[in-house]
Amino acid sequence: SVNISILIVAVVIFLLVLHHNFLGLSDFLKRELSDSNPLGLQPIDFIPAVPQRLADERTDKEISVVIAASDERLGGAIAAMNSIYRHTRSNVVFHIVTLNDTVDHLRLWLSNTALKNLRYRILDFDPRVLEGKVQVDPQKADTLKPLTFARFYLPSLVPHAEKAIYVDDDIIVQDDILELYNTPLKPGHAAAFSDDCDSTTNKVAVRGAGNQYNYIGFLDYKKETIRKLAMKANTCSFNPGVFVANLTEWKLQNITKQLEKWMALNVAEEIYSRTLAGSITTPPLLIVFYKQHSSIDPMWNVRHLGSSAGKRYSPQFVKAAKLLHWNGHFKPWGRTASYAEVWEKWYVPDPTGKFSLIRRHPEAYEAK
Repeated sequence: SVNISILIVAVVIFLLVLHHNFLGLSDFLKRELSDSNPLGLQPIDFIPAVPQRLADERTDKEISVVIAASDERLGGAIAAMNSIYRHTRSNVVFHIVTLNDTVDHLRLWLSNTALKNLRYRILDFDPRVLEGKVQVDPQKADTLKPLTFARFYLPSLVPHAEKAIYVDDDIIVQDDILELYNTPLKPGHAAAFSDDCDSTTNKVAVRGAGNQYNYIGFLDYKKETIRKLAMKANTCSFNPGVFVANLTEWKLQNITKQLEKWMALNVAEEIYSRTLAGSITTPPLLIVFYKQHSSIDPMWNVRHLGSSAGKRYSPQFVKAAKLLHWNGHFKPWGRTASYAEVWEKWYVPDPTGKFSLIRRHPEAYEAK
């Protein structure tokens, strides 16, 4: 009877080990299958293990941050990621969306500088997903920036996360991004944006902005398709350069398909304003999220630093801002921009030398 008992125990142990291995294989296959999808968003690099020293210093909270990285603006994305990483104790995972010809350059910049401990995935964005959805002027075909539409495909970029933060490449974070991540979203809201009528934006009037703060600045209200939506033309618009997304709600509402629908409709009917105030990525977002979005703290998107070369905010206000945004034509890595010295604190020089700053003070470019 003792031998039979031993035999039974051995069989049970064998079955448990077999079951565990089967589950491991199943998980592996699931991960392999999830690595490719019909949207052309293919993972190239994978998240390295967190060094034990950093794991001890940082909290267990994992925050997914999505950022696009085009080759000509790669220094901006690098500085943005560096500022986020240095200001948070949470385990930030960067999901960096780029085009295939930028991958090697980006990987070298990340692996051969002070950013080598960043946790990240590099995703190759296939511009063919935009076919039929973006109107291209043959004479201005080179002005189309496919990566600006990456934010429309967040669930494909971060398939296993419940929430994510999207940021443009012309930002600097000056506080713990966990606070932004914890922005409360109302039930049924798939995203939280910074409203263009908020008190922070209105501290400084942007000369020549026209109707930049209202829906009429982005949509053509002469078109019947827009009028049928019954959206008030004077409704405050919002800035899509920084936002928090509830990806569970995003998928439930099929936000990506809704955005693609309005993009295609613009190609057919030209429903965007002819005097468009801002990026062509904004109008479909304004339609889909009309009165269906939450708000982020205005100090987490202090913008218009790139609207002119002059300083629109006081040094004290800029220092107090949690996130600075150089939206506009005057970028901090260019020849002239307000508070470029703040941005320069977080810039990490390109080890390949391909990305060079136009500014005159190379001694200021240090990783902090």
